[in-house]
Amino acid sequence: MTEPDKYRPSAASAARVLKDGDLWTLILVRELGHSPEKVWKALVEPGQLREWAPFDADQNLGTTGAVVGLSVPGGPVGSATRTTVRRADAPRVLEYDWGGRPIKWELEATRAGTRLTLWASIDRRYIAMGAAGWHVCLDVLDSLLSGNPTGRLTGAEALASAEWQRLKLEYTQQFEQV
Repeated sequence: MTEPDKYRPSAASAARVLKDGDLWTLILVRELGHSPEKVWKALVEPGQLREWAPFDADQNLGTTGAVVGLSVPGGPVGSATRTTVRRADAPRVLEYDWGGRPIKWELEATRAGTRLTLWASIDRRYIAMGAAGWHVCLDVLDSLLSGNPTGRLTGAEALASAEWQRLKLEYTQQFEQV
């Protein structure tokens, strides 16, 4: 549960969409002031994922070939899915599916820390919603890694928040021409 007085979203930015036939990919880039190794652990360890990600994992995502259960907190019973980690090249690239759609994380070391790039396949109708959701998750991730955890903001709680609504509107405007 997010502490509302602690979470303030950053501005909607550094997002784009690629279209390849009927496939749409949302790309979000975030500069994090943390080492790739620290960011990697947050991407793969179940305990850390529970603090910021839109899903829970029943085991570590950091091994190529691992079969991992992913479930949405508070989601409907039976909505958990299994995924096979396609690529786990620590601390640079992580690839798996979520909800039947590919997710790819790229981590690039920078002078200030890590450039984290998320590539998420998404239904065209949900691009602004997905961008807002992942944006919130990445804000919460950055706070967590900085030692100032705000708590995860996902699902119905996220959809009802003014912060998520504002971000969705900003991304809708940004992607109007797509």
